[in-house]
Amino acid sequence: MTAYERHPPHPVGGTIEVITGPMFSGKTEELLRRMRRAAIAKQAVCLIKPLRDDRHGTTDVVSHDARRQSAIAVERAEDIERHIDSLDRRPEVVVVDEVQFFDLEVVDVCNRMADAGIRVIVAGLDLDYLGRPFGPMPLLLAHAEYVTKLHAICSRTGRPAHFSHRVEGGDDHVQIGGAESYEALSRDPYNEAVVREHHRDEA
Repeated sequence: MTAYERHPPHPVGGTIEVITGPMFSGKTEELLRRMRRAAIAKQAVCLIKPLRDDRHGTTDVVSHDARRQSAIAVERAEDIERHIDSLDRRPEVVVVDEVQFFDLEVVDVCNRMADAGIRVIVAGLDLDYLGRPFGPMPLLLAHAEYVTKLHAICSRTGRPAHFSHRVEGGDDHVQIGGAESYEALSRDPYNEAVVREHHRDEA
């Protein structure tokens, strides 16, 4: 049982929930599950995604198990608030997938929405392909009332995997891709594949 399940958010108070972990760990599945439960409870829900994540088109959030939900794609974090303000009914729940692709402004945006009484649920990678904290994720994790840390299955050992290893492509910090570009690895095989910053002086 997760901390979220033991201590669910108070129904009338704003909160921030962060779902994190490596690629293929089920973050989007969990995000959509919470979204569906809120919809069943007849709460107004708004699903947001970054415009740059165009793997499945610009208007859908799609999990690796092929669950699909239409979403609003925005370019910048500040556009999230603009969209919320434009709605006829203010949502009680705002859900943001792939939140690591937004800039640091998304932390303030999420806090303002939670302060206004909105339940904010975000999902994103905690580490990039080099094993470094990814974008706004450290601050979101620090500000969140509830954090769910998921693991994938290591493609080489079958053990719980915490790292996303890029198997093809360039060295750009952000490279959108799926199983053709990334694999989930546990610590030992990841350290064999990638020399992380805290080992570079020794290499």
